[in-house]
Amino acid sequence: MPLHIRRAQPADAAVIAAIYNQGMAERAATFETTPREPGEIEARLHETDRYPLLVAVNATNAVVGWAGVTSYRPRACYAGIGEFSIYLDRDARGYGVGTARLAALVDEARACGYWKLLSRIFPANTASRSLCRTCGFREVGTYEKHGRLDGQWMDVVIVERLIPENLR
Repeated sequence: MPLHIRRAQPADAAVIAAIYNQGMAERAATFETTPREPGEIEARLHETDRYPLLVAVNATNAVVGWAGVTSYRPRACYAGIGEFSIYLDRDARGYGVGTARLAALVDEARACGYWKLLSRIFPANTASRSLCRTCGFREVGTYEKHGRLDGQWMDVVIVERLIPENLR
């Protein structure tokens, strides 16, 4: 699937929200259960200099996925650590779109001065875990019973990737 990776723009907010909401409905990638509104995404786009948000656009110029970095913790000592999320429209899965977006997000994080990216993944989400391994992330542990989803306790696998160029 030919695609182009670029920074998200305000016009992308509705489709970014829709793709995120697919992930919520599938119950495989997030503890969130309240659908996102485009306005929430638009507000997030005002922070992309520090917290990049990228979209994958296919040959017909349709957004088919997104990846972004958010703050890990508010303390200054963690300023170089970003928490990442990556979501893909269900019709675009299995074509390598995730790999291209995550690699591009690592590059953006490097340019923003991050020295580490991390995330938490449900153990059963083998596609996301494989994607992270492919892109140089390592699994560093499991948080047991990290949260409840639909009344069930869920564990999460912690993944991280150092960005050596920014380790000073």
